[in-house]
Amino acid sequence: MRIVLIYNPSAGFGRARKLLPKVLQAFSAHTSAEVDVLLTEYRGHATELVRDLDLSVYDAVVAAGGDGTLFEVINGYFPNSSVSRPPVGILPVGTGNAFVRDMQLDKKDWRRAVDIICSGFVRKVDVARFDCNGTSQYFHNILGLGLVTDIAQTALKVKFLGNVSYTFGVLHRVAGMRTNIARIEYDGRSLERENLFIEISNTRYTSNFLIAPQAKSDDGLLDITILASMPRLKLLRAFPKIFDGSHVDMPEVETFTAKSLTITTDTPRLLSPDGELLGTTPIAITCMHRFLPVLWPADQAE
Repeated sequence: MRIVLIYNPSAGFGRARKLLPKVLQAFSAHTSAEVDVLLTEYRGHATELVRDLDLSVYDAVVAAGGDGTLFEVINGYFPNSSVSRPPVGILPVGTGNAFVRDMQLDKKDWRRAVDIICSGFVRKVDVARFDCNGTSQYFHNILGLGLVTDIAQTALKVKFLGNVSYTFGVLHRVAGMRTNIARIEYDGRSLERENLFIEISNTRYTSNFLIAPQAKSDDGLLDITILASMPRLKLLRAFPKIFDGSHVDMPEVETFTAKSLTITTDTPRLLSPDGELLGTTPIAITCMHRFLPVLWPADQAE
């Protein structure tokens, strides 16, 4: 099994760099695994590396880092012009790693991830294509705008806090939160809402937040969560609900599913696909059903 390992040594605040020898040792325990390691050096480098590789000579392309590394890998994977493309493996050595929770995998259990990758079992999952500012890209986890993007901006600045960075972002940004007017057209329907944030989810988790508890990564649907305007104190008191998904029962929270949607806002709003800060509204989003083959635990694979 020939594997190309796209490895972000800066992931997890440099923890990934220290782990690399142990990671390679874990792969070497699988005698069939032959691993080529490509280290990323700057933002967007993983996309460039994967886009330009001859993927047809590999049995797996592995994203080793956090959610941002996986975001970059899939955005190089789909434009790649190789005659064939292998499944994608996920090695969680970063901070976020929200996607692996849908694999029933602890987000720090990189050793089990190595075993999953080398076992070779595959499951096809959905990804979402988003079109804005004249470009098309993909996200695997979530895309947000409004308060959730403001929170992501703050979280990136205090990333050294680890998973606490998003909680810090919430507490910091709520003080200056503001609403926007959004018009959403989806699956032949339309609505207009004043909102604090809109989040489009392909999976259940955002960081440690169970934002879309009913989301499934292979059902052909995106789960949309809209938070209406509410007093700051009430929002802070309700904040713990987002850890167990009970926020969806609040009257200020609206949820629905869609195969595709467009969002326009009263003023252009910054977007946060998979925690990255990238693009502005207006935006068109389409669920690409079972578009990405992922190396998956055997008991859940196809």
